[in-house]
Amino acid sequence: MRTAILLLSFATLAGAAPQGPHPSAAETGKRLFQRSCSGCHGENAKGGRGPDLTTGRWHWGSSDEDIVRNIRSGIPGTQMAAFPMPQGDAHAIVTWLRTLSGPPDEPITGDAQSGRNLFFGAAGCSRCHMFGGRGGRLGPDLTAVRDEKKVSQIKEAIQQPDKTIHENFDTVEVTFPGGRTLRGVLKNEDTFSVQMMDQQEKLHFLLKKDLESVRLTHQSLMPAARLTPSELNDLVAFLKTAPATSAGPAAWHPSSDLNVTYARLRDAASEPQNWLTYWGDLRGTHYSRLRSITPANAPSLRGSWAYQFGGTGVEVTPLVVDGLMFVTGPLDNAAALDARTGRPVWRYTRRLPSGVHNQCTVMTNRGFAILGDRLYLGTLDAHLVALDAKTGNVIWDVPVEDYQRGFSITHAPLAIDGKIVVGITSGECALTGFVDAYDAADGKRLWRTYSIAQPGDPNRQSWSGNSADVGGAPTWMTGTYDPDTNTIFWPTGNPGPDYDGSTRQGDNLYSCSVLALDPETGRMKWYFQFTPHDTHDWDATETPVLVDAAFRGKQRKLLIQANRNSFFYVLDRENGEFLLGKPFAKQTWAKGLDDKGRPMVIPNTDPTPAGNYVCPDASGGTNWASPSYDPSTGLFFVAVREACAVYTSETLPARPGQPYVGGGQQEDPNVGAPGSIRALDPITGSVRWNFPLQTGSHAAGVLATAGGVVFGASRDGYLVALDARTGKLLWRYQTGAEIHASPMSYALDGKQYVAIATDSALFTFTLP
Repeated sequence: MRTAILLLSFATLAGAAPQGPHPSAAETGKRLFQRSCSGCHGENAKGGRGPDLTTGRWHWGSSDEDIVRNIRSGIPGTQMAAFPMPQGDAHAIVTWLRTLSGPPDEPITGDAQSGRNLFFGAAGCSRCHMFGGRGGRLGPDLTAVRDEKKVSQIKEAIQQPDKTIHENFDTVEVTFPGGRTLRGVLKNEDTFSVQMMDQQEKLHFLLKKDLESVRLTHQSLMPAARLTPSELNDLVAFLKTAPATSAGPAAWHPSSDLNVTYARLRDAASEPQNWLTYWGDLRGTHYSRLRSITPANAPSLRGSWAYQFGGTGVEVTPLVVDGLMFVTGPLDNAAALDARTGRPVWRYTRRLPSGVHNQCTVMTNRGFAILGDRLYLGTLDAHLVALDAKTGNVIWDVPVEDYQRGFSITHAPLAIDGKIVVGITSGECALTGFVDAYDAADGKRLWRTYSIAQPGDPNRQSWSGNSADVGGAPTWMTGTYDPDTNTIFWPTGNPGPDYDGSTRQGDNLYSCSVLALDPETGRMKWYFQFTPHDTHDWDATETPVLVDAAFRGKQRKLLIQANRNSFFYVLDRENGEFLLGKPFAKQTWAKGLDDKGRPMVIPNTDPTPAGNYVCPDASGGTNWASPSYDPSTGLFFVAVREACAVYTSETLPARPGQPYVGGGQQEDPNVGAPGSIRALDPITGSVRWNFPLQTGSHAAGVLATAGGVVFGASRDGYLVALDARTGKLLWRYQTGAEIHASPMSYALDGKQYVAIATDSALFTFTLP
């Protein structure tokens, strides 16, 4: 049996050096480098505070485009700041750096197919390395090595594995009191902790106070490979020429120590120490059954650790699985953190196409889904990506739609049994929304259900003319799932254009609705429309929370939602029957709801060219901020905004992929946007208590806990703890930045933590 190729150092500035670069370009690049970069990397790029750039080993991408982006935009999470110089200057610097990368590469002479057989067979490389989503975790993912390392460098790494060990793959040996030792790959280390993967690929998060010693061995776990010259050439040919997809399909066997099965997702309430879905459970309750933090001890909460994302616009709610926390950042960068200390175990950085920044989207990401030992990420360039949860390696990456048309994904996917369900952002772009399901194993699309009535559907008549072709109805927030009825509930957004209803007469189905979908086929079981013919941008994408409770003397399966239009709704989730509707925030657009739940609209509340004054404003009485349902008190907690606005309309032509809103709104400055955390009785819709906030938020949500404490976040940066039964303030903490996310809770070593993301960082809190 051939030895496995382990711990190769492949993240490099690579490729053959350009043949004869223009001397003036290189000289210009050298002068620009010495002026802008030498303070960290030295005048001759040999390193200083920053790394040596003459070795050809760059961890953050090796193509000219990658390096130019790194220079001009910086590298989040590192000390590499942005240098917004002209693009031509950055390219000149790259031209000079290329002259430092050594002689041209040697030719590739081996047989790639034979090399592939060696990699996944006799040479044993795949026991420790991934390629194309297949293989082991102890060594670096080699999928992109063809673009990152020269032939000679690959051969050297195989034949002399100790010479250069890849960053995050150094070997470590820890000794416990009593003499027991553990050897493996170092993932991170600081003054007080160490994170490592042992030789059985199990992750360990250790505190140094519990250890006798920590020693870096600086020796690869891989012995020098015993390959014939021909075999070595074949293996190099495979690594240098095989496309990323050439690994082919393989059976998926999740790790025994990190395997979030569907059964675990379904029964998430039984393991409250974890936070397994975006909403905390499949039913969207956003509730923690942890009870260590109580009204009596909440005033003693204190900060535990913080993690900086290296950028702004953070809106994530983390997942936590058995001590490992998973977070995403605003540009689809992501990380796995030691949930005890906040130290990164791995980071993932997506290289977004430059055109994404010019399309009709918001630049953020709100979180992961997890199933098995894989994380699922929707991206701003409208892809769905499966990552290995232990390493961040890409398992598969499939396009959902064409981002150049204006589509994007910003929400956390929904993982159910064998499927990953995801929606799309398309509401203001003259596009059409949809919900997709993908096979969790290989990324194959299983079905698509459009959120606009399609040709042949009688409800297509709810759109005048051809307005349905550009009708919007985005599906931009995560849905919920009921295992009992085997139904997905996915909310939809506004029709397009947002404010000009004259071009799309009718109810505009299925915008501003909740869709009950069969997870096997995507077939719509039923729908309920909250705001027919919406002209105020009142998306219904707020959480459809699933509750089992007695309603008017009868036990029923309910769906409850506090809607952006300022009405609270109760539906029978088995058939979509309307049961209750009542305002929970200030509204002036409807007299109420009829016995079918249809709003009785007050005349002269639609936008006009001159403008009409209506409450709420376009951000709504609430928005996508997480509500929370507490089964112990029977209360529903929601973040409330109470702003009003003058709405205007304008008729404009639709240009798919370009902004298509048809008017706008101007918030009333005299009213402002006061907010609150409000407790509702979900059976009657009545308000039980109200905690006022200076400014309401569309994004800062709430979390109820079994300890009787509700955690709420505010736009002005406060995390507050309230008594769940009375709304009394128990504790507050000023994070120093706006909050556009919702709190969550998890536990380690019997200690309960509360975590909240601010605009740029994640904070955690616990009791002394």
